[in-house]
Amino acid sequence: MWAGWSVYRKTYGAVDRAWRPGLWDGNWPANLEEARVIQQRLSARVIAHDAHGPVQTVAGVDAGYVAGDARAAVVVLAFPSLEPLDYAVARRPVDFPYIPGYLSFREAPAVLDALATLRVMPDLLICDGHGLAHPRRCGIACHLGVVADLPSIGCAKSLLVGTHGALPDERGAWVPLRDRDEVVGAALRTRRGVRPVYVSIGHRVALETALQFVMACVTRYRLPETTRAADALASHNRMPLIAIGGA
Repeated sequence: MWAGWSVYRKTYGAVDRAWRPGLWDGNWPANLEEARVIQQRLSARVIAHDAHGPVQTVAGVDAGYVAGDARAAVVVLAFPSLEPLDYAVARRPVDFPYIPGYLSFREAPAVLDALATLRVMPDLLICDGHGLAHPRRCGIACHLGVVADLPSIGCAKSLLVGTHGALPDERGAWVPLRDRDEVVGAALRTRRGVRPVYVSIGHRVALETALQFVMACVTRYRLPETTRAADALASHNRMPLIAIGGA
């Protein structure tokens, strides 16, 4: 669990409130070059090995759009039972244009708002998007993980960068995803006969560990339950069923 969470919850407010000085103060970048510099700065802080404690709670993170606003959802599940424990939704106007590779500037502020209202804190974030498998090695999983200093994983439905070899059809099979001679993630077969998902490091979780966590969150669907629950809440306003005594 993030040691600074209580401080964050008390101090984080409007998007222009600085809360990780020197990384990203929450302000919208003035231009594309400024956004690129922020991503490079965040990418340099990514910890690409296991640097997390025991994982007892895992959160799915997703964002949709409603009337021009970003609507972010975070759903916290017990791990490994995947029982829903808590959820939060936040909505925020979007002022940054849609540009592939820069979506975290549209979605991260609303996600951070949602994280701040949780009562059950996640030990791990699984983001519906990329981490290091990104042109500047800073997809939303890296962005959120570094800014919040939370262990994070990117689990995307489609490729942004990179290529991979033939992937066996067995459940749990994976092959490295390479970009410019660098391993940036993995193509993972979560079910036989379905398209793979693309897993990459976000922050403080090694790639092979990330693959294990994603597979542990997969039931009978292609996508992990974390992603399915967050997507249902962000895009369709379907609330998870929380047990009595939960959130």
